[in-house]
Amino acid sequence: MAPTVSDDIDGAANTTADEMLDRLGLGAGSLAAGHVVMSETEVSALVRECWSLDATATRLATEKDDTFRLDTTTGERFVVKVSHPNEDPGEVAFETELTQHVHDSPHGVPVPALLPAADGRALVPIRDEAGQHRLARLMTFTAGTPLDSTGSSPRERQRVGEVLAKLRHATAGFRHPADGRLCAWDVRHLPALRPLLSRVADPAQRKVLTAAFTRFTQVAERVLPDLRTQLLHNDFSKSNILVDHDDPAFVTGIIDFGDAVHTAIAVDVSTALLNQLPRDAAQRPVDDLFTDARDVLHGYLRFADLTETELAVIPHLVMGRVVARALITLHRAALIPGNTTYILRNTAQGWGQLAWFLDRTQDEISSALL
Repeated sequence: MAPTVSDDIDGAANTTADEMLDRLGLGAGSLAAGHVVMSETEVSALVRECWSLDATATRLATEKDDTFRLDTTTGERFVVKVSHPNEDPGEVAFETELTQHVHDSPHGVPVPALLPAADGRALVPIRDEAGQHRLARLMTFTAGTPLDSTGSSPRERQRVGEVLAKLRHATAGFRHPADGRLCAWDVRHLPALRPLLSRVADPAQRKVLTAAFTRFTQVAERVLPDLRTQLLHNDFSKSNILVDHDDPAFVTGIIDFGDAVHTAIAVDVSTALLNQLPRDAAQRPVDDLFTDARDVLHGYLRFADLTETELAVIPHLVMGRVVARALITLHRAALIPGNTTYILRNTAQGWGQLAWFLDRTQDEISSALL
C-alpha cells in the first residue's frame, strides 16, 4: 500500500506546518510559486531546433507549466509542454512514460502520443531565455471540445465512466520510482492541509471548510487505510476530458497526467464524480447532488468493479475533494496573483456543494450511491 500522510508526514515529530506543505508541493518555493513564462516566439524557436517543426505556438491556460498548441505550416497540430522550473525531473519523466504506456495499452484509452526529438529523447532538457532549467516534451494534438465547455446527455456521461474504468485497467500494471509521490490532490492526504484552514481570509468560508474538514476526518480516515490502491490518473476532471457529440465514442481524448499517483481506487472515482456535480447548487439547491455523477458511475461499473465499502465512502471523498480544492486554490491564488482567474475557476461552485453535504447526516451521505 502506498504511504499516507499519517505515515509519511504527520508521523514526523518535528515537522512544521510549512514543511508539511512543502512536501505536498504547496510551499512558497514549490510549484505553487510563479515562474518566468516562455513566450510563444521562444517556444516556436524551441520546437524548430529540437523537433525540426516549423510551427506557430498558441499558449493554452494551465496552472503550473507552460503549454502551447502548435500549428505547423503543413496544417498539422501538436502540443508542447515545458515543465515548471521547480518540478522534479523524475516526476516529469513518470508522467511522460505513463502517458505513453496508456497510449500503447490494449484498453483503447485515447491519450496523446509522445514524439521523440531529433536526438531520440522524449524529454528534452532546456535552459530557457530567462535562464531557467526545464524539460520540454512534444505530443500529438487530440481533437475535441473540453467537457467543461459543453453539456452531456446521460448516455454520454456513461461513456465518460466507461473510459475512466478502462483507464484504471490501463494504468494498473505500470510501475515507476516516482509513482508513490505525495500529491496534495490525493484526498487521502487532506488532513495534512489543516494549516491552510487558518489562512482562509473569509470567516464564513473558513467556518464551512472547517466543518466539512472535521466531517471528513471523522468518516473517511476510518476507512481509507483498508481501501484497494493502485496507480491512477487522479484528475479525471471535465477540463481533462475531450469530447465530440458526433462521435459514437463521445470521449475523444484524456489529457494531463500531472496528478497521477498510487492512491485508492475510490479516490480516483470520487474525483471523476466531483466534476459532474452541479455548479449552481448554491443558487439552485437540489435534492440529489449526484444525479449526473450517477450516470458516470453506471458506465464505470460496466467495465470495473467497486466494493460496497468503496461505494459508501466515495461520497465522503467527493466532499473531501471539494474541501481540498478550496484550500489549495485559495492558497495558490494568494501565492500567484497573476493567475488567479485560472486557479480559482472551479472554486466558487464548491460552497453550494458543501452546503448540500453539511445539511445531511453521515449515514445519508454514505448511502448516496448504494
